[in-house]
Amino acid sequence: MAELSDEVCWQAVCERDASMNSRFVYGVRTTGIFCRPSCPARRPKRENVVFLANAKDARASGLRACLRCSPESPRKDELAVAAIIQAASDFSVPVSITDLARRLDYSGHHLQKLFKRATGMSLTDYLRALRRERALAALSTSDRVTEAVYEADYAAPSRFYADNAGRLGMKPSVWLKGGSGVTIQWHLAATTLGPLLVAATEKGVCRVSFNEGPEHLTARFPGATITQGGADFAALFAEVVKAIEGQASPANIPLDVQGTAFQEEVWNALKRIPVGETRSYAEIAAAVGRPNAVRATGSANGANPVAVLVPCHRVVRSDGTLGGYAYGFEIKQTLLDRERHQSRFPSIANTTTTSR
Repeated sequence: MAELSDEVCWQAVCERDASMNSRFVYGVRTTGIFCRPSCPARRPKRENVVFLANAKDARASGLRACLRCSPESPRKDELAVAAIIQAASDFSVPVSITDLARRLDYSGHHLQKLFKRATGMSLTDYLRALRRERALAALSTSDRVTEAVYEADYAAPSRFYADNAGRLGMKPSVWLKGGSGVTIQWHLAATTLGPLLVAATEKGVCRVSFNEGPEHLTARFPGATITQGGADFAALFAEVVKAIEGQASPANIPLDVQGTAFQEEVWNALKRIPVGETRSYAEIAAAVGRPNAVRATGSANGANPVAVLVPCHRVVRSDGTLGGYAYGFEIKQTLLDRERHQSRFPSIANTTTTSR
């Protein structure tokens, strides 16, 4: 609730926005009832409404739960999303959207719609990411690419390559050799936040970090050829620096990063946090359909390889305090302060920066 204004909450209630159900509840003083933002009941008068962080706070305020939207109970769709994730995460049982829909008594179309609404990720992409994760795990233990591909439930090697075109950053045969043959170019830039390391493959940016040098790339990518960036990468590196300084959006900067399916879910959720806002670890966990995986969400947040481009600095503790950050509290606070300023004064956001 710390980062949600009353205006934002009221707008969500007016629109019956189901995506906000995990972020707050609202109480009605005249009836003594609290509801989810998406409650279909008649909308109360604004002056009678109070916004609270959760059902526990509402109960403590003397309010009782609405019988129509049951704000203290998981809804059928929420349970379905949890069931989808549980079934799809069982690597020993390959599943399709049709299989999942049949098990959960939903149409395939509705299943995909509710999953997308709850997680921000399509169910097709989620299942593909899980299968890619199985393939990469198999590649790390197998001596043969073909065996690893079939072990990950791909019908043929061609299907594996098609699914992962543009995603893996290196061919499976190269993966087995620890990244041998991949070239990573790097650039060190002076920024208002301190020295910045940017590294990229031919597919996109693979590392953005503060106060690191090329020796850190060697440790991170032991099989790759690490070389200083040339003129062909200059424009890309310049765009990254502009994004770091708050002078440009990072949305169009190509990335060559990969993680587990869960990590990628978290990173995608981070990219959906608007500039100038923050989310708690619990809210990100809920956004990816894993409300009980707060600690795992924190780990995935910390594993982000591209600082600012994937804005892990926008995640704070539930009490509003900063929480951890790989590059220190000072940089995190400066980034958040700068973004709040940009969100308030968008007309000058691309022409000014904030110094340390």
